Amino acid sequence: MRIRVRRTGGFAGIERQAEVDTSGRPDAHEWQALAEQAIAGGRGGPSVGVPDGFHYEITVDGRTVYAADPRLTDEQRTLISRVLKEGA
Repeated sequence: MRIRVRRTGGFAGIERQAEVDTSGRPDAHEWQALAEQAIAGGRGGPSVGVPDGFHYEITVDGRTVYAADPRLTDEQRTLISRVLKEGA
């Protein structure tokens, strides 16, 4: 499974993105469950956030949803954090 997160917005407006390929990872099932929950809570189009807040584009195996601070689900927040931390 390929999970990509793209973060835009924020005070400085700096874009950041990262991707994780879970194939062959011993914790792939955890990533898959988290990604499915995060996608389920997303929107089909760009989300309305708050001024200077972050906007996110989450893509899992070609399916893209959108989310924005402060209205992230717990699963979205966790997935975004992990992908931006561990991804390349």
